[in-house]
Amino acid sequence: MSARCPDDSEFVFELQTCRWAERAWPPDGERDAVLVARQLGTRRRRWDTVIVETNPEALAARVRFGPRELDSDLLHVVRHAPEGWAWYRDALPHPGYPWRYVRAAVHRAAGRGVVEKRRRGNRIEIRRIAPYPDWVRRIVAVENKPDLDASAARALASQLEHDVSRALADEVWVATATTDASVEPALLEDMPVEVGILTMDFAAGARSDAGEVLWYPSGLEPPGEGESGAGTDDRTGTRLRIAERAYGRGWRSHVETMRPDCRHFELRRRGDALLPRCAAKGRHQTAAECAGSCPRFEPEPPGWRTKGWPIEGGPGKGIQRLLAARREWVRERELGGR
Repeated sequence: MSARCPDDSEFVFELQTCRWAERAWPPDGERDAVLVARQLGTRRRRWDTVIVETNPEALAARVRFGPRELDSDLLHVVRHAPEGWAWYRDALPHPGYPWRYVRAAVHRAAGRGVVEKRRRGNRIEIRRIAPYPDWVRRIVAVENKPDLDASAARALASQLEHDVSRALADEVWVATATTDASVEPALLEDMPVEVGILTMDFAAGARSDAGEVLWYPSGLEPPGEGESGAGTDDRTGTRLRIAERAYGRGWRSHVETMRPDCRHFELRRRGDALLPRCAAKGRHQTAAECAGSCPRFEPEPPGWRTKGWPIEGGPGKGIQRLLAARREWVRERELGGR
């Protein structure tokens, strides 16, 4: 029997795993600054939970470039912007696509304040506001499978083998719910030995002591020259883009794809986590079912949205602001140390 509430979905388990990681990662060893996000990866592979272990001093320097993520085009500009003024086509390496897209990225970067821009004659010159820091130490990927039976393990095994061979993450783990078995079923399943196994007991919520290591992972090394897999430059760029998305979004961004403007949407505390709950259904809903197409969806009454001045929206907007504020608070805590 799993140590989780009967109405928990994999989505809710995932949110609690993210909150636990935010509080307790790594499960053994010295605590350092970490950023946690969910549903990130590449076009071919998306991970449930992503933990970015950071260099704290460099992470503090990253703050200079704002709270929002830098996409690949902006990273190309910011990472190569010169210390002194220079024509952007002289300063930046050729991106492999037309320069007009780079010029558009330069304008966006200047608009965001992450580089400085000026016009000299018919040329656009740029210079950096600061060196872009090397703030990412390691990336850890976690797959969340609360009920890891044989069929689920078989379906997951090929994905994990792909993760091990590509080595985009430095470590790969599987998180599953604790059971009452004398030997946890996850240990009996045929999964790559390089993958770590965590059992999570969320019966009392996402507390710091909710996770236990059953099997430690191996550190993954990128494929050598001539082997299949991503090249060093491509791997570095991909990892940095994933880390930037984690920096900008965090794991509480789930509310952005749900309907907190429904009158039945609410947040309930369980342990250290705030979890979405549907009052109409009397349970924690999944991200997929919390949509305008839900038969129980009811927009907030107009009167809920007009309290206070200026008008700031109803409870749904308040929930979004609350989760965004908590994301910022966690980031500031990581910057300042625990």
